[in-house]
Amino acid sequence: MEMGSQETQPIMSSSPPGRISLRPMTLSDVDDYMVWATDPKVARFCTWEPCTSRDEAIKYITDRVLTHPWLRAICLEDDRPIGYILIMAVDDIRKEIGYVLARKYWGKGFATEAVRLVTAEIFKEFPEIERVEALVDVDNVGSQKVLEKVGFTREGVMRKFLYIKGSVRDTVMFSFLPTDTMK
Repeated sequence: MEMGSQETQPIMSSSPPGRISLRPMTLSDVDDYMVWATDPKVARFCTWEPCTSRDEAIKYITDRVLTHPWLRAICLEDDRPIGYILIMAVDDIRKEIGYVLARKYWGKGFATEAVRLVTAEIFKEFPEIERVEALVDVDNVGSQKVLEKVGFTREGVMRKFLYIKGSVRDTVMFSFLPTDTMK
């Protein structure tokens, strides 16, 4: 679902350890984007297929990334993107969080830092929301661990919930409420 155009898009600062920062992606990020967008292992649990050319990546960034109401590049200290994180409206009181990270950076805490940074600010930026949700494929253990480390609650498995890449998949529902404690 799309979020309304009245929503603001502030640039978020770096995480407390200062290893990452979040900023809007730009078309000049295309070569860094290609690092993760062309990797079948990165795209495995995503709704999109791996990118096959620079032209395809430019079109995707132009049509889907730059027009997205709330999508931020996850950047290292040198401002180079290593992935992105996004917030999507589910309805008037719920948002869904999603993220993707280049495989080289898996298991190093960068996704956890990005989710923690966004979760810490999202209820301030959107005071009307009552929960942030994350839907994670049952086989995507790494992403489940990211959410648990931040303090998201694992609510349960949604059986045969999503159709992705020709397969009906079970999905784990996670949530974070404004009253929850961040870890």
